[in-house]
Amino acid sequence: MATMTKPLSEKALLAMPSSSYMNAEQLAFFRDLLRKQRQDLIDNASMTIDHLRDGEAEADPNDRATIEEENAIELRIRDRERKMLPRVDAALKRIDNGSYGFCEETGDPIGLRRLLARPTTIYSIEAQERHESRQRIQGK
Repeated sequence: MATMTKPLSEKALLAMPSSSYMNAEQLAFFRDLLRKQRQDLIDNASMTIDHLRDGEAEADPNDRATIEEENAIELRIRDRERKMLPRVDAALKRIDNGSYGFCEETGDPIGLRRLLARPTTIYSIEAQERHESRQRIQGK
């Protein structure tokens, strides 16, 4: 009989010793977190499409303007989320290939707290700061 292991909690994840960094349990935790995030992004996009499709034309110009502004805000949010989807997919690939949780620039561990805050990140805090500094200098 196969035993079902209870999913790792965030508290249990953070309580693990540093020698356990990116062990199978931690990778499973982040895989699950990223899969949920991916599904949320897809669900939100579907809801937006349905919402915009079902939108009623308002006779009152003020109501119409308000609805159009709300739709524009919703579309900007979805555009940001659309750009996030490839980053989530890339993070899932890094879990599969064993590079997840390690900085792409330095190879150092990114850290559990940073990954919990930004599960798709590819840089340690120090490397991210250098990256942003270079972008500011280059004016991008």
